[in-house]
Amino acid sequence: MSQRAVAPNDLEAFWMPFTANRQFKSNPRMFVGAEGMHYLTSDGRKVLDGTAGLWCCNAGHKRPRIVEAIQKQAEELDYAPAFQMGHPKAFELAARLAAMLPKPLDHVFFTNSGSESVDTALKIALAYQRAIGQGTRTRLIGRERGYHGVGFGGISVGGIVANRRTFGTMLTGVDHIRHTHDLERNAFTRGEPEHGEEFADDLIRVIQLHDPSTIAAVIVEPVAGSTGVLVPPKGYLKRLREICDQHGILLIFDEVITGFGRLGTPFATDYFEVVPDLVTTAKGLTSGVVPMGAVFCASAIYEAFMNGPENMIELFHGYTYSAHPLACAAALGTLDTYEEEGLLTRAAELAGYWEDAVHSMRDCPNVIDVRNLGLIGAIELEPIAGEPTKRAFAAFLEAYERNVLIRTTGDIIALSPPLIIEKSDIDVLFDTLRGVLKSIP
Repeated sequence: MSQRAVAPNDLEAFWMPFTANRQFKSNPRMFVGAEGMHYLTSDGRKVLDGTAGLWCCNAGHKRPRIVEAIQKQAEELDYAPAFQMGHPKAFELAARLAAMLPKPLDHVFFTNSGSESVDTALKIALAYQRAIGQGTRTRLIGRERGYHGVGFGGISVGGIVANRRTFGTMLTGVDHIRHTHDLERNAFTRGEPEHGEEFADDLIRVIQLHDPSTIAAVIVEPVAGSTGVLVPPKGYLKRLREICDQHGILLIFDEVITGFGRLGTPFATDYFEVVPDLVTTAKGLTSGVVPMGAVFCASAIYEAFMNGPENMIELFHGYTYSAHPLACAAALGTLDTYEEEGLLTRAAELAGYWEDAVHSMRDCPNVIDVRNLGLIGAIELEPIAGEPTKRAFAAFLEAYERNVLIRTTGDIIALSPPLIIEKSDIDVLFDTLRGVLKSIP
């Protein structure tokens, strides 16, 4: 049998996601190991993880509880179908998760990613409205600058132009309310901005345009992450909840980023004291170790489907890898780690120190805004005229050379470290960034 010879360092075959492929392959940045707060590069350097991977490694890297759980599960049960069959850890995990959310969010549907969680929540919302006799409610409302993954549902309700413009027709029956970013009034705000609660009333405009009887659900990120850390103004989310309640519209919180301790509470619904009808999660559910997502839904939504003959499928939706045994084991090990180390509330303990560190960057060259909440931060840079994103990308490359991993979106540096970060790590992170911003044009 002939074998295809592949050079071990051949980079060409892999089409990398959300990456400048040609730039990367001309000067690769390779991670070969990770532990705690650091990655290990192929040339032997330790790189401080300022972004928890991609907002996901909330418990840090190479955590013993998670590693052990996956190893044990692989030996015990490698795969079990989730269609008409089950395995114990799926039900154990669902019960533990349901206990973490405020009532009535007490049912869990498992997916494999944030993108799948979003599409699942949108489908549940549409199917629910039909189940209760509101079949005219087929319209979905997102928000400008929102990020809800890369499925067609997610990019349709999402509002990041670059993620939409090359893919033709989106889902029909989708509209968007305005974003909450108000640089003129809220620049350099510490925490929640004072101005902007009234932006929620843009939903009333959309409702009046389409008629409330046509709208199934509104989806927003409590804190918009991938678009550059847009913190909601005080009262904004409560006002959205009020408007949705007044018009029979479901409210979906996309907590793929804010879930599992990022704001110093288990979920953003706890932090803002606003309970939506559906919550999408992923990332921190397994601390990024095994792909997994979940959608939490209110009991009334679940019960609306539990009609008809008992042998009939209630929701024609799911994935081959829903509630995968290894993912469930990883999630249970992650929850154990969070509980044992108090990580779901640790961001609250560090929030003041983190906030001071983030805002110490306001006097650096080209900085036009700084934002923070919990253990999330953003440093917005003045774009280079005619070359948007170039300045922030230069900062990303220079930070990597100085052994710090950051995330950039447009001309915004976004920061979201593992929840195990120490004050000394925060000092290193921002001392390095200060040097980076002083060194780039």
